[in-house]
Amino acid sequence: MTENIIIIDYGSGNLRSAEKAFAHVISEKDLDAQVRVSGHAEDILAADRIILPGQGAFADCITNLRAVDGMTQALEERVLKGGVPFLGICVGMQLLVSEGLEHGHHEGLGWIDGQCVPLELSDPALKIPHMGWNEVHSNSAHFMLQGITEKTGNSPPHFYFVHSFMVECKDQDHILAQAEYGGNVTAIIGRANMIGVQFHPEKSQAAGLDLIERFLKWTP
Repeated sequence: MTENIIIIDYGSGNLRSAEKAFAHVISEKDLDAQVRVSGHAEDILAADRIILPGQGAFADCITNLRAVDGMTQALEERVLKGGVPFLGICVGMQLLVSEGLEHGHHEGLGWIDGQCVPLELSDPALKIPHMGWNEVHSNSAHFMLQGITEKTGNSPPHFYFVHSFMVECKDQDHILAQAEYGGNVTAIIGRANMIGVQFHPEKSQAAGLDLIERFLKWTP
């Protein structure tokens, strides 16, 4: 049966680039799947895999997500209860944690215990936002992280970042990979059937497409 993959449209995120990247991998790898962008809760309830993108501020993104009629309830039904694979991208990853501290305290989805805090860099020469390519170092044997170095000769893969805030998890086992930018920066978090990436896989060329392929083949 053809898998139904939904990228959530809630007024935030680089939707078309993400849709194009997923469609490319589906076609190139001849996967029995289709990807669509949707802002309707009923489509989430019928989804086999769900992607939550995000750009901008934590507060705006969580407010916009909650403003979509029935969306957070549908996400809880499919992700928390239904166990479908879920991928959060950039601010979409940050929304997974308990709270964000950008412009005050704002409650997140609370699926992973943690906070989204400002980047604090040890090197004053480095700029915020963290923008550009950076190596990502895995500290997990998670399926999503296996094989993504094959096209880089087994050296750490590079992904494209754009962010001023980062996630801190209460349980360090939920931090699956980190980058170095004036200190350790959380790059990938996850637990159970959900995973989040601070970088943009849809903008990360071969390594990003490899990670998208892993997500499309992931059976948590």
